Amino acid sequence: MKKIELSEATKPLAEYVKEMDGLSIAIMYHGVMLAALVPMESDYESVTLATDPQFRAMLERSRQSYREEGGVSAEDVRKMLADEKDE
Repeated sequence: MKKIELSEATKPLAEYVKEMDGLSIAIMYHGVMLAALVPMESDYESVTLATDPQFRAMLERSRQSYREEGGVSAEDVRKMLADEKDE
C-alpha cells in the first residue's frame, strides 16, 4: 500500500488511479489514514453493501442475535431444503 499525505496529494485523481497498479493508495492526514483508493476486486453491489452503514448495522444486529439466541446452521438449512425438495 502506498501512502500519501493529504497536503501532498495535489495531482488529479485520475493520475493516482493510473499509479495504483493493483495496489491501494492510502490518503493520510497527520499520519492517520483518512481515505483510500482501493482496486475493485468485487462487483459494485458488494462494495456498496459493504460500505453502507445501515446494511452493516443490520448485519451486526443479526450477528449479535445469533450470539445471544443461537440460530440455524447452514448445514441444517441445507437439510431442511433437501427434505422439502424430496416431498
